[in-house]
Amino acid sequence: MEKTTKVVDLEKVVIKFAGDSGDGMQLTGTQFTDTSALLGNDLATFPDYPAEIRAPQGTVAGVSGFQIHIGRIDINTPGDIADVLVAMNPAALKANKNWIKKGGTIIVNIDTFTKRDLEKAGYENSPLEDNSFEGYNIIEAPITKLTRESLKNSGLDGKSIGRSKNMFALGIVYWMFNRPMEQTEKFLKKKFAKKPEVVAANIKVMHDGYNFANTIEALPSSYTVLSANLKDGTYRNVMGNQALAWGLLAAAERANKELFLGSYPITPASDILHELAKHKNLGVKTFQAEDEIAGICSAIGASFAGSLSITTTSGPGLSLKGEGLGLAIMAELPLVLVNVQRGGPSTGLPTKTEQSDLMQALYGRNGESPAVVLASSTPANCFDWAYMAAKITLEHNTPVVLLSDGHLGNGAEPWKIKSTMDMPEINPNVDTEKGEYQPYLRDEKTLARKLALPGTKGKEHRLGGLEKEDVTGNVSYEPENHEIMCEIRAEKIQRISDLIPHQEIKGEKEGDLLVIGWGGTYGPLYSTVENLLKEDFMVGLCQFNYINPLPKNTADILKNYKKIVVCELNSGQFANYLRMNFQGTIFSQYNKLQGFPFTTSELEDHFKTLLSK
Repeated sequence: MEKTTKVVDLEKVVIKFAGDSGDGMQLTGTQFTDTSALLGNDLATFPDYPAEIRAPQGTVAGVSGFQIHIGRIDINTPGDIADVLVAMNPAALKANKNWIKKGGTIIVNIDTFTKRDLEKAGYENSPLEDNSFEGYNIIEAPITKLTRESLKNSGLDGKSIGRSKNMFALGIVYWMFNRPMEQTEKFLKKKFAKKPEVVAANIKVMHDGYNFANTIEALPSSYTVLSANLKDGTYRNVMGNQALAWGLLAAAERANKELFLGSYPITPASDILHELAKHKNLGVKTFQAEDEIAGICSAIGASFAGSLSITTTSGPGLSLKGEGLGLAIMAELPLVLVNVQRGGPSTGLPTKTEQSDLMQALYGRNGESPAVVLASSTPANCFDWAYMAAKITLEHNTPVVLLSDGHLGNGAEPWKIKSTMDMPEINPNVDTEKGEYQPYLRDEKTLARKLALPGTKGKEHRLGGLEKEDVTGNVSYEPENHEIMCEIRAEKIQRISDLIPHQEIKGEKEGDLLVIGWGGTYGPLYSTVENLLKEDFMVGLCQFNYINPLPKNTADILKNYKKIVVCELNSGQFANYLRMNFQGTIFSQYNKLQGFPFTTSELEDHFKTLLSK
């Protein structure tokens, strides 16, 4: 008798794939993401990598995860906890016990629940047999065994067969959520074009996983998530680092500049280097330097020669680039320094997210050396803020620090493809007039100096790290001149606030509580404020992308609320920065330093507590 399956329509669902770092969970999650994006779902993802490069197999330290939140409604976060967990071994189950919804579905690879595997995960007995997961829908799937059975005649070696088990798991989840498999089939054919036997094996295993889910009684229902009502346009799924690289490419084209990247690989920023290195056909030059100092110094040299120059890093690298950034500030050269933040200090939590480099970006250099500081807030708008960073640096001839973070850089969401000509104009500030060239003669409105490119007749000049004489640019040790130049460099940054838009508020423009965030906390903060507004709370969200200078209407916004709470993934750096700039205003704090983003549930609990006092 043919099995009858009920199909249930869901508004949204959170799915997490978890297993050993060699189990292919990132690939599995990415394929489910791409398929859902093609179906028109709104989505957000959260890849969770192990911090240790070679953690012992089967241990909690080696668990790799990929969480995806899909919906036919507006999705702004990767979800607090999962509705469905795929756990490829006991360690994955243990690591995610607190991240699965009560009553949720857990698909476990039961073949890995041997005594040895349980011991490596820190279990004395199987958690599936001691009521640890009572109330959950546990699907015990012999994934390893069925994968081997499926491919016993494939001609592949045992190791290659073992690597295919993630496709069996993906097939199960594709059936659960009524997803087509064609997109993944196309991916496999392209990725393994030179290995047709690998393509055939993975496709077969995926279909066998799909058919397994269709036949077992433990899954009486499949689910579907209909297309979201996205604005008209052409979309593609992008990761934050990818979008950031494309924003820089668009800026270079709009400014009619060649793009140069001088960088040293560092997690989680390396993907920007990888992406830009693919585009030599667009005139991009990428230089993988021997260290962070060489990376920024090469970019400074390229900037002096007339390129749109970029250097990318994470927190430890930003420390090393500090002296080079000071040189670019003194020379007043255009330079974009991208910092994809991670947990610190030192090596810290290299694969986890944090916002603890803000003070370093603002003040982490010797002397009075102000720089423009911007922050992206979603994977998709990494494109926009990279473009804006390039625009500001080229038009004002001053370095710009662009802050992203690991959550944004590795996360993904739908991005509406833009035309370069729809982006704001970029007008590089270069001296093209005839006559004498004074390197530090300034625009009266912006205080920006004009660049003269090397080799331009009549505009010979020198630059360096010694203090400059006002207007002429000659080396000067005069005390009064040094003070004047420090004041000019600071005022030049502040005058950019005249040209940036006013800060916007999401929600109530005045009321009982103002929630303040910056950068990558936008998704959970926005979702939480939306939930509170539906319950008629008088709350607003002020999410900052312009950090230095701050938007000119910031002080006016702060006056309109009875209470203010600043939420950040650090110990309170932006809160202290606001206290410095708006003395007398009372800012409370909500901070998290766990290597993970905020959850809407923890934020909602805290905000309601503040509102009840």
